[in-house]
Order: sequence, then structure tokens, then C-alpha cells
Amino acid sequence: MDSLEVFIPEGTNLNPPEKPKPETSLLVTTSTNQSIKNAMNRPVPKMCFSQFIHENELVILFADTNVGKSIVGVQVADLTSRGNPGEIFRYEPLDPKRVLYLDCELSDKQFEGRYSNNYQDHYQFSERFFISRINPEHIPEGDFEATLFEALERDIIEHEINFLIIDNITYLRTETEQSKNALPLMKELKHLKARHDLTVLVLAHTPKRDATKPISRNDLAGSKALINFCDAAFTIGESFKDKSLRYLKQIKARATEVVYDTENVIVCEVTKQHNFLKFEFLHYGVERDHLKQTSEDQKKQESEEVRQLHSEGKSIRDIAAQLSISKSKVHRIIKS
Repeated sequence: MDSLEVFIPEGTNLNPPEKPKPETSLLVTTSTNQSIKNAMNRPVPKMCFSQFIHENELVILFADTNVGKSIVGVQVADLTSRGNPGEIFRYEPLDPKRVLYLDCELSDKQFEGRYSNNYQDHYQFSERFFISRINPEHIPEGDFEATLFEALERDIIEHEINFLIIDNITYLRTETEQSKNALPLMKELKHLKARHDLTVLVLAHTPKRDATKPISRNDLAGSKALINFCDAAFTIGESFKDKSLRYLKQIKARATEVVYDTENVIVCEVTKQHNFLKFEFLHYGVERDHLKQTSEDQKKQESEEVRQLHSEGKSIRDIAAQLSISKSKVHRIIKS
């Protein structure tokens, strides 16, 4: 019997496509149970800065200008490079991190002034804490963002960095108010985090906001894309009750529940003890007590409360804690 001839169109590939290798495939797919088993072999992420930051997270800290984002950023870098993530907040043991701080805000002289005693007796940071600044003589004419990420990645590899802080995101891309502009930036940061097993803290500005209302995710420029793509977010609020006070508030969390919400903010005072500028923990408070008020009667009532407590023999420290104001303000009212 004559064999049948099968017509095969020219250019047809007779070999079936090979299954992509896991290391070259875009997707890695396993059963749900296997996924959990894989995760069980990795350590549980520890807190790097109380419940605000956990290991291997991409976290955003946002606040208005001159409220203290950079102060907190350096404080986080100093604590984590020493393996002391808690200090004034909740503490748990942490292996010291190798931290890279991309500083697009302060010059080296301004930084020196913050962490010295009148430019003498400088604070001694850990040798695991590295700082990087933009070289004005080598700013590219082309794609600045791509060049910057390439330089960042080289530094991460060279110095074996595992904690990256960017101060701040608007320097990487000025138009983060638009979601379409913020989205590629957040994707690149997530890829950088995954490639090098990093914890990433990004500082960001808030646009003009209504200071009489609690801070929310809507107060972050480009909030939809930025908040959706980060693992956690927290903010710094300026107290209108006392200009020397700040409060820290969680906005988003995945590794923990939101502990520090509007009913339980951490109230701090910006202090410089000898040669280190930092946020010093005072007490826990309620956000509405620190929002902008319009009534002069409230200020008058506060002064009367201070004087009444003082007449009862309360110390300045006790009065400040009870009324959620700073010790310096209590002193001013008593003196007046």
C-alpha cells in the first residue's frame, strides 16, 4: 500500500514548544500548599521601626515640607544600621542592616550641622550607614531616572546594601501627582527591592491639604498609584496645638494591623540632644487634639488648664503629658 503523503506548509515548526524554564519564565506557578511551604523556609520579617516598617517592605513616609521627614529618615537609618529598631517605640532584636541613604535634600554641610554640636563633637554613625548624593557635574542630558537607578543599583551591589532610603521621591520624578507618572517609578522600586532583597523607605511630600482634617491616604501626591503599590505607609503630622510637637500615624500596613491610627497616634517632640537631631517619644494621643482649630476660646481654655494644674502642684512634665503639649509651651504659659 502506498504511504499517505501529508502536506505540511512551508515554515511549519514540527517540534513542540519547550516548556519555559522556571528561571527564565515571567511567572512562577505552584500549588497554594507548595507556595506556603516555600514561604515557611524564609524567616518571618522583623520590625525595623516599630510597626511602621518591616523587613523586605516598600514603605512610604509622607508629610508636609519642614515637618521632619528627613529627621525620621536618618533616625531610622541610624537605628537599623545598629540593629536597634525600637528605641523610643516598640523594640525587637534585629540584625544590623547595611543602609544606603540617597539624600537629595541636604548638602553635606547642612547634614553636618544637624549631627554635631555647633559643627564640633560630631555624632558617630555606624560604619554600615552609607550616604549618597547627586553629583552635579555628572547629571545626564538624557534619561535622568534610568541613569540614577543604574547608579543606585551599582552602589547597592558594591556596598552589599539591604536597606535603602530615598529622600525624596519628587527628585526621582517631579510629576508624581499624576498616577501615570508615579506608576512606572513604583514598579521600578519594587523590582529593585525584589532583585536585591531590600527593605525600601521612600520619603514623599504632601500637596496642600486641609489642616483641620485628619491625614489620610488621599493627602499623598499621586496617592492611588503610590499607596496601592507600597506595602506600608505612614505619615508625620504637625501639631497645631504646639508647633514643637509632631505625631506619627499609620496609613497602610500589610505585615501587621494598623496600631497607630487616628485614635492612637505617637506624639513626639523634635529635640537635639547634644549632637543628634531626632524625634523623642512623649506619649500616645488622639489626632484630633493636634489638628488646626479656629476658636480662640480653646487657646484660652488651655492656658487656664495649665495654670490650674500648676497651682495644684503638678510638675511641668506632668502638665505637658496630661494636656498633650510640650514642656516648653507649659513653661511659656506659666511664665506669662
